[in-house]
Amino acid sequence: MADRSTLIVKFGQIGDVIMAIPAAHGLHEQGFEIYWAGGRAVLPLLECYSWIHPMPVNDKAILFGSRIERAQGVFSLWRKLALKRFDFCATLYYDRRYRVLTWPVRARRRLFLSRRSRETTLLPGRHHTDEYLRVLLETDDGCREQSARPVRPDRLPPSPLPNKTASRRIAIVPGGVKHLVREQATGELPEQALRRWPVENYLALTHRLLDRGWEVVLIGGPEDDWVKPNFQDLAVTDCIGKLSLPEVVSVCDASDAVVSHDTGPLHLAGLSDTCLIGIFGPTDPATRIPRRPFSVGIWGGQGFACRPCYDGRNFAPCKFNGCMHQVTPELVLQVLDRLLDARSCGEIVPWRTLCPDGAGL
Repeated sequence: MADRSTLIVKFGQIGDVIMAIPAAHGLHEQGFEIYWAGGRAVLPLLECYSWIHPMPVNDKAILFGSRIERAQGVFSLWRKLALKRFDFCATLYYDRRYRVLTWPVRARRRLFLSRRSRETTLLPGRHHTDEYLRVLLETDDGCREQSARPVRPDRLPPSPLPNKTASRRIAIVPGGVKHLVREQATGELPEQALRRWPVENYLALTHRLLDRGWEVVLIGGPEDDWVKPNFQDLAVTDCIGKLSLPEVVSVCDASDAVVSHDTGPLHLAGLSDTCLIGIFGPTDPATRIPRRPFSVGIWGGQGFACRPCYDGRNFAPCKFNGCMHQVTPELVLQVLDRLLDARSCGEIVPWRTLCPDGAGL
């Protein structure tokens, strides 16, 4: 039984939560009991970690509801926290308004992200997993010989997919890319499409995989229904909108590889043991690709002066999106074959980033 406790406040996005989990695990290994105030979207995933005590938060009401709904959401969280005492309370947001959420918490030490101090800022250019470790565990500027790996859930559900009948099963993520705060506040943002690998490229890749007699699985949330018509005449396994977050990880485990751009399922696939190809353009893969073996980020836009152009909130104005178009289905297939062949031969491929010319393959 832990004699110290930590409260972490981090609602979502999925990727941000997953990248913060290794830091929480580091605290757990130091003897802290971990409580996590998380939004309803990520709660099923947090429940898959036996050492995390999830505390449900109605984050949509707090962030986007009416004045009464916001107040009700905050008071509901306060009631859950009012009688609890923590040794450490970490609110992983820069916006000072989030500080009201832990107002009734009694804690010996409090942490809020702040750009006023290097110690409480996630430094640009570094992987967020390592930065959360540095900030929460107060290491000396995060000096580590190797980046931290994702922490795999210890109680995943079984995969809902039947056993493979094809020689290979490849999962792809043709939709995705949501920014909960921005999209709920202002509506659909066309600029978010800049992070997507074009759906026609996913379609071309699917044709090549099916021509080999391989199985292709479509992964995505209910909001990704718009991509389905592109694949309706193909013999693919459609799991879009049908899986919980833990089931996405299980489906990735049951696949030989996953191909995704920079979106939530990319990080969920990072929790699995499968080969993973991430396709990037506006964002730097070195700061986001899950740093584990058989994980490769392809960074489109080689030679582009504007790359990267995403700062976590906004993109530079862009109508061409040439960085994502520079990554071809042929290159993705080449990288995929390299990873699968290496795994079949018992070779370990460390995480890496590649340019569209294939350098480093």
